[in-house]
Amino acid sequence: VTAMTTTTTSARDRLSTTGVWYFTDALTSGQAADTAGRIESLGYSTMWMPETVGRDPFAHIAWLGSQTETLQFATGIANIFHRHPGPMKQVANTLAEQTAGRFVLGLGVSHSPLVAGLRGLDYSKPLTKMREYLAAMETQPFAGVAPEHEPLVLLAALGPKMLELSASAADGAHPYWTTPEHTVMARETIGPDALLCVEQKVILTTDADAARAAGNKQIDRYAALPNYRNNWKRLGFTEDEIEHREHRFVDAVVVWGDEDRVRAGVQAHYDAGADHVCVQPINPDGSVDIDWNVLEVLAPTS
Repeated sequence: VTAMTTTTTSARDRLSTTGVWYFTDALTSGQAADTAGRIESLGYSTMWMPETVGRDPFAHIAWLGSQTETLQFATGIANIFHRHPGPMKQVANTLAEQTAGRFVLGLGVSHSPLVAGLRGLDYSKPLTKMREYLAAMETQPFAGVAPEHEPLVLLAALGPKMLELSASAADGAHPYWTTPEHTVMARETIGPDALLCVEQKVILTTDADAARAAGNKQIDRYAALPNYRNNWKRLGFTEDEIEHREHRFVDAVVVWGDEDRVRAGVQAHYDAGADHVCVQPINPDGSVDIDWNVLEVLAPTS
């Protein structure tokens, strides 16, 4: 298998089919390639790769792209504070060309605890930073072999101003940790033409205690990050509901239940205006192991 397989499906068209959002940091490179291959075989269009303190997403996508034929890869989300706009343009164009167009560049401003706290970088005015960053990328040179089409650029957008920017200065938005109600608002904000690619955590179990416990483990990883917490409050959840993991909150941000329920939970985002939903398969046992059962249930080819 080579990454240079010619594809006729555009990146935008691929995003009309459900994708998968997954951390591969606990897997070896070989296991990650096997995982990508199985996701591809199930008919999912796109595999979303995060950037935190684990693998470099661009180097990893270069490897995974060489091991697959049709699966598209997206950064979810590459941190703009970590790279100058010029090198960001270089790596995006390089991957788009190497994978024959199977790459989407997701960009975000991350969070103050990661940018200022961990990296010691200035986190003032993140919206202004993103606006200036996108403008700078446009002016940066690229002397390599150009991809047939420039990669799509999506912004990690939750609030109205970043959503507006995702439509005016990029190709659309990639909201994370949201609800179908947020998807309705996001679509209204960005208009009918910009892409709206929404992440949704899904747990296939009818055991309410197990589902909420697994969901709470996920929330624990993010609850201290102000951008997510503020967005949950904008959606109408109180500080107490978030802090104490009340059922109303957990059940709204994590889809769980039987096959019909999880299918309906994903469909709710499409009905609310999403172009693409990338499902994050959470294992009911609370481990980081991918839950293939839910991916088989939600597979576009099923």
